[in-house]
Amino acid sequence: MIQHWTLNRYLGRQYLMWFALFLSALAGIIFLFEVAELLRRAADSDTSFVMVLKMGIYKLPETVERILPFVVLFAAMFTFWRLTRSQELVIVRAAGVSAWQFLMPALAVTLLFSFFNVTVINPIGAVFNARYKALESRYLQHAPTLELTGAGLWLRQRDDDRHYLLHADHVETQPLTLTPLIVFMFDNNDHYLGRIDAPKGVLQNGFWDIDDAWLNLDQKPPEHVNHTTLSTTLTLDKIQESMAPPNTISFWELPGFIRALRAIGLPPARHELEFQGLLSQPVLLCAMVFLAAAFSLRMSRRGGIMTIIIAGVVAGSTVFVLGNVANALGINQRLPVILAAWAIPVAALTLANAALLYMEDG
Repeated sequence: MIQHWTLNRYLGRQYLMWFALFLSALAGIIFLFEVAELLRRAADSDTSFVMVLKMGIYKLPETVERILPFVVLFAAMFTFWRLTRSQELVIVRAAGVSAWQFLMPALAVTLLFSFFNVTVINPIGAVFNARYKALESRYLQHAPTLELTGAGLWLRQRDDDRHYLLHADHVETQPLTLTPLIVFMFDNNDHYLGRIDAPKGVLQNGFWDIDDAWLNLDQKPPEHVNHTTLSTTLTLDKIQESMAPPNTISFWELPGFIRALRAIGLPPARHELEFQGLLSQPVLLCAMVFLAAAFSLRMSRRGGIMTIIIAGVVAGSTVFVLGNVANALGINQRLPVILAAWAIPVAALTLANAALLYMEDG
């Protein structure tokens, strides 16, 4: 028992060291590319270099989360390759330790990190990403934003000399209808100009169509108007795209946000997919460990190190691409959300286990 614990601790420490090294290296490289891209986008504005660096730091957690499968794959492959090259893995296997046993430390480290990432790092990253989106909207673009709270839907829009804050308790999407509609009007110096109250507002091509409205201008008596319009550049696609992105909402808050979306009539597919994707992340990362082990066994028995490494990277990239395709189908509601989030991780884990079983016992 003590010998097994010593061996597991050593293997786990080796994997954790390379995992941390690959994670740091890839995060640093990505950070440099992100900052370079932000500098390019900020070239025509007066955004300072310090602000660009801050935006790059805020965006980093989201990017790191996307590359985690590759970090696990590279770290596991390199760990097993090093152990094979130093003959340690050969000795361990000659002592009667199966592939399933020497994989346990790497799987344990991967599972622990995945749970920590989902429950702790993801909420922190969501806060960072929300700050990045706010800075991006302020310094690099001026897109309308949509905020959803327990009190309903809030939408901001701006024209040359005014900006508007629209509120509704309920939303219908065919066509986009806000019910009831309240429009708060401000000038460019944020001075309150008045409000419009109406039973509903319907988004048409380039304007909001408002019937039976009350116009309450500042320091003037209320005025009833049978019909009025409010120009806008918004479309349903723009509104859905500018809605609070799933990656700005923490794992713990996503279920409540999804319920709020359903309550006001907006489709929650993107947020459901984000939530299910976080739940399935441990399965995907464990699949990467099994995939790395399957190719590492071929490496030790049949040679061709570079060929095997390239094949492993191609296999991992294939899983990544198929996962993105499934996510796109889930967002477009061509696949059920559960199937889109879980199919590729479960299939990858099953196939990697089958490959390892073939290498070990076939």
